[in-house]
Amino acid sequence: MKIALVAEHVGEQPDLSADAYPGDPAARIRSLATALAGLDHQVTVYSRRGRAGLAENAGPTRGVSVELVRAGPPEKLDTDRLLSHVGTFARRLGAAWRQNPPDIVHAHDWIGGLAALGGARDLGIPVVQTFGSPGTDLRRGPGKHARDRSDRARLEAGIGRSASAVLAGTSDDLSALVRRGLPQAAVKIVPAGVDTTRFQPHGPAAQRTARHRLLMFAPLAERQIVAAALHALVRVPDAELVIATGLPSSQLRNAPCCREVTGLARELGLRDRLTLAGSLSQAQAPAILRSADILVSPAGSEPFAMVPIEAMACGIPVIASAAGAQRDAVIHGTTGFLVQPTEPDLLTRRIRQLLASPMLSEGCGIAAATRARARYSWERIGLETLAVYEALPRPLPTASAA
Repeated sequence: MKIALVAEHVGEQPDLSADAYPGDPAARIRSLATALAGLDHQVTVYSRRGRAGLAENAGPTRGVSVELVRAGPPEKLDTDRLLSHVGTFARRLGAAWRQNPPDIVHAHDWIGGLAALGGARDLGIPVVQTFGSPGTDLRRGPGKHARDRSDRARLEAGIGRSASAVLAGTSDDLSALVRRGLPQAAVKIVPAGVDTTRFQPHGPAAQRTARHRLLMFAPLAERQIVAAALHALVRVPDAELVIATGLPSSQLRNAPCCREVTGLARELGLRDRLTLAGSLSQAQAPAILRSADILVSPAGSEPFAMVPIEAMACGIPVIASAAGAQRDAVIHGTTGFLVQPTEPDLLTRRIRQLLASPMLSEGCGIAAATRARARYSWERIGLETLAVYEALPRPLPTASAA
């Protein structure tokens, strides 16, 4: 099968030694492409050329070709400017597909959907649409005004109704699409995957102290969540908390949010048990995850959405909020616990429960790794995506596509 994946951007080719973790969610499209190519399909990724100096055509790497389409200036664009170039993006996709038509076009997020539907119009090519987090732009944040968000919701609903099939990443995303008017039966959940060859229980772990280690990936601007974790830590005296902030190390000392957190830690007598970590590379991520006794995951949204599942793949029990991907991934009482992260009493109880019972903690870690491999490996996600493609009726080519 010849498969075209379309997105506004797909990130740079990953360099594990340099790329920040957790990184750009759009880079997962490359992982999906590699998984589909590994199932013996021909895959081409089309994205808008968003940076000067990049080659427009990349030869196949691991069975995947990348085509960067000229549509507007080669730079990151805000939403309004981006929309003005979607027509060009679509026309150039259509021209390429008339010469070399794919069997399936799979668009990602709303810009990719608009371009793919426009490019495939009158060519008789089915278009599958994946929405990441409907109603938000993962790279630029939500619209500035309620009217912007309302317009965006209607646009996404229209794209969904025009597509041959719609995929959602999580049950929360599915619910959002149903609220926009798409029939629930028309939307299938196919989550993002995890590289289970990198994220696995066996491998080096980062250095740590003799204390139990609680690890959290969270923006420090989420003051209520961070404060709840610190108040929980007060009542777990044999534990330390490491917060991966995503900020470069050079900015940690002077960032106002960091000063607020360290100030609260001093008030609570926790300064020697709190570590604020700077940005991590992709290469460092598995080792720091494996160094934890528990991952505390309050944020169910990007860019941290897949961190709890990658921790599970490393055999780490997860205490997470019931939101986003982690609501679907964490099996309460089996791979960890789902809690309200702003309630320190419940958070404390679950932390103590895991730390007090090595047998429970080990069992949750084994179950977590098993679930991550079975449900979230890229091979499994590739097979599920392929099943959606294969279930679509094949329309007869139109005269204009011949």
